[in-house]
Amino acid sequence: MSLADIAAQHGLHRVGARPKLGKYLKQTWDRRDFIIALARYRLQSDLANNRLGVLWLVLRPLLNAIVYGVIFGLLQGPNRGADYPAVVVTGVFLFEYFSSSLSRGAKSVTGNRSLVQSLAFPRLTLPVAEVIEGFFSLLPSLAVLAVLLPILGHWPTWSWLLMIPLLVIFTVFNAGVAMFVARLTVHVQDLTQFLPFVTRILFYTSGVLFNVDTIFKTYPWVLQLYDFHPVYQVLRIARSVLMGNQVYDPMYWWYFSAWALVAFVGGLLFFWVAEERYGRD
Repeated sequence: MSLADIAAQHGLHRVGARPKLGKYLKQTWDRRDFIIALARYRLQSDLANNRLGVLWLVLRPLLNAIVYGVIFGLLQGPNRGADYPAVVVTGVFLFEYFSSSLSRGAKSVTGNRSLVQSLAFPRLTLPVAEVIEGFFSLLPSLAVLAVLLPILGHWPTWSWLLMIPLLVIFTVFNAGVAMFVARLTVHVQDLTQFLPFVTRILFYTSGVLFNVDTIFKTYPWVLQLYDFHPVYQVLRIARSVLMGNQVYDPMYWWYFSAWALVAFVGGLLFFWVAEERYGRD
């Protein structure tokens, strides 16, 4: 009889062994308080050394929106549209959430190597905590957005409530992306140096700073490609919900929900399969 058979006979399990998926998810759910606390304290730690503290959560995306808005607004001229300030602010604030989930999720395991090597817990909690932290960072920006939009001529309507399910789906999508890149960077740590370029490309191509319909109106095949661009779908839906005068295909809800489901399930399975390797590679 092998040692493994003797251990199984006495109900012993190998330390660090990957549990079945259902048990793995239950273990992660049981640590939901830890995930929220980790996200909250990390956010507080990030802001502790800044004199303005939590104000930077609003000032950083707002300054980005002003700088990029002025530059790209001048470059586009009349093509930018009358609602360009509201378009840019909404786009930059929401893209910041995706960007932080991608970049911080990529470092969630490699940046906590000592914690991973010293304690036994579902490593899934780490990228999820990063996404939750990003969501906490988004909340002050949404509050400022709710103040800015009426100033820019877009008063609150009942359609604003649709932002709640949109943000839920967006969070599911971001979590899937964070889990996927979290494992990739464990195997290829240099990927963290490459991700800022990926983020920048997505920033410039997702319609954050321009009206896709106006810029590519003479290229219908490009517009058709954008119908399957997940980040663009989020921005298009959000602008329509908040501004009222932005038309979009209602199927975008179904498209983006499908993207979120595929990203989350795919990211979860991809991350879970390598559970035993975290902290050892």
